[in-house]
Amino acid sequence: MKFIRKILNSRSTQGGDFFLELTNILGFKPREIRYYKKAFTHRSMNRKDAKGNSVNYERLEFLGDAMLSSIISHFLFNEVPSGDEGYLTKMRSKVVSREHLNELGKDLRLLDFVESKINKDNFGDNIHGNVFEALVGAIYLDRGYEFCQRFIESRVIEPYVDIEQLEGKIISYKSLIIEYCQKEKKSFLFDVFEDDGNDDQKHFGVKLFIDKKLVAKGRATSKKKAEESAARRAYYALQSKIDRVL
Repeated sequence: MKFIRKILNSRSTQGGDFFLELTNILGFKPREIRYYKKAFTHRSMNRKDAKGNSVNYERLEFLGDAMLSSIISHFLFNEVPSGDEGYLTKMRSKVVSREHLNELGKDLRLLDFVESKINKDNFGDNIHGNVFEALVGAIYLDRGYEFCQRFIESRVIEPYVDIEQLEGKIISYKSLIIEYCQKEKKSFLFDVFEDDGNDDQKHFGVKLFIDKKLVAKGRATSKKKAEESAARRAYYALQSKIDRVL
């Protein structure tokens, strides 16, 4: 996306290329460029405003998360009139899952445009989704709900949201395993331990026991990812049983 690259190359100006190319991304004309510049500023820049408040994307991320949730909820409410509260909540979670938001951020290559004093190779995957949420927050502050809704419909709903596919999408294997064990009155244990091996980066290992029987193992760079890895393997090992129950 050449036009996105141009944005950050001309960030220092209020108008010009930055304004024109940002308009191409958003689908409408921005009014307050400062919000969008902040959406691409990492906390490592240590910027402050006149009142000493931090200037980075984190507060915009918080706002964007709320706007995404609201607009996706509105869409699902209208799109699936037969869906009850539990169904709609689960479907919304799938649309705004961290995995999905990270994919959106990667598709727009937003990380390439973040100003940071940290080597971007050291960022985790979640920063892609975080910056996408910050961009949504910037849109809301700049143009309000209607324009925010328009952007989410064009960038999230139209290209990515398919109700039938979402119904079959699993966003957390760990939650699925826990729900299965609770319904079947089975005990479960995620036994987490440090597993450095020969890696430079710290890793964690997980052994998943169901009714005191070792069902699956997982390994990753965080406890959460290792648990999810073990749960995913357990799901496929027990899929027929789990699908019958859930």
